[in-house]
Amino acid sequence: MQDAYIVQSVRTPGCKQKKGQFNQTRPEELITFIMRSAVERTHNLEFEHFDDVMIGCAFPEAEQGLNIGRVATQMAGFPEKVSGATINRFCASGLEAIALAFARVQMGWSDVTMGAGVESMTFVPMGGNLPRPHPEYSKTNPENYISMGITADNVASRYNVSREDQDKFAANSQAKAANARDNGLFTEIIPTPAANYVKQPDGTYKKEQFIVEHDDGIRVSTPEGLGKLRTVFSAAGSVTAGNSSQTTDGAAATIIASKAKCDELGLKPIAKLISYTTIGCKSDEMGVGPRYAIPKVLEQAGMTIDDIDIYEINEAFASQAFYCIRELDLEKYMDKINIHGGAIALGHPLGCTGAKLTATCLANLKEVNGKYGIVSMCIGGGMGAAAIFERL
Repeated sequence: MQDAYIVQSVRTPGCKQKKGQFNQTRPEELITFIMRSAVERTHNLEFEHFDDVMIGCAFPEAEQGLNIGRVATQMAGFPEKVSGATINRFCASGLEAIALAFARVQMGWSDVTMGAGVESMTFVPMGGNLPRPHPEYSKTNPENYISMGITADNVASRYNVSREDQDKFAANSQAKAANARDNGLFTEIIPTPAANYVKQPDGTYKKEQFIVEHDDGIRVSTPEGLGKLRTVFSAAGSVTAGNSSQTTDGAAATIIASKAKCDELGLKPIAKLISYTTIGCKSDEMGVGPRYAIPKVLEQAGMTIDDIDIYEINEAFASQAFYCIRELDLEKYMDKINIHGGAIALGHPLGCTGAKLTATCLANLKEVNGKYGIVSMCIGGGMGAAAIFERL
């Protein structure tokens, strides 16, 4: 195998579904912008140097359909010879795309690749436009199709995660994100053009552009304020809109190159992927995934939780994130976990999230002068994923 290195990793801001600043910006425009930006920010690298592109997308249909991995690569301006694929591992699609792109370089099948992720939950809603569960299987195994919110309530009730714990966790995420935004700590974000269609006097619409610089879903709150919100998935539950991740629009991209190509072009390696894994768990408590994926990836790498400097654990719901942190005995390392907030404040753009968190992890490792970072998330359907990155 040949050595492979990450040479760039960036993201767009994350904007709220339907009510956010990307609500008139098609997903192809988000992903092509961040793909181009990643290449343009990488000194000595050109589109023609790429072999292949992997794009994660949880619901690859409608505006995100027709193999967006290939369509976006062409729209972004890559030569025709650069191939592209759409990768779907639901919430871990972006991380899976990076892992597959990295593996292609390691195996010698490619010299320069990109692993990326995109999701516009404004254009393609959660569950897609026409979900069709199998009629017989859904009767015997309904847990494979139930709402993610119900699984979050299941985790809270089965594993004694209180409403107070969830609301405190959520308020802390918002506070950390607001501090990072206000102090310019989201260095992985590239200000991104957004579309706005303005009605003209003659009744036609003109497409205008403006620039989005920040995640637009951050809303500072208190545990007491969040405690006043009603539950949204179960009347007897504890999961609310305030202690759940936001449905979001966004895109992110990571560039991987072989050592030989880095030497040839003068590319500067910034990190490498040490190990990646996935694991299954019960579908009706899918949020526990990181609790099993993180130990598995650490064992693969011959490492322990004490070796990790930054954790980016996706906050699909406060109940599951809090549970995983508690069960992994990570509470003593809260100053290393989601240091600038998580998905409760910044959003969870499904197929983009793994790619987004990779960019954030690498930026945060640089900020704290750390060496090893973990990106992990639960996955709809009952899975977990985790990756270890080494900053160079």
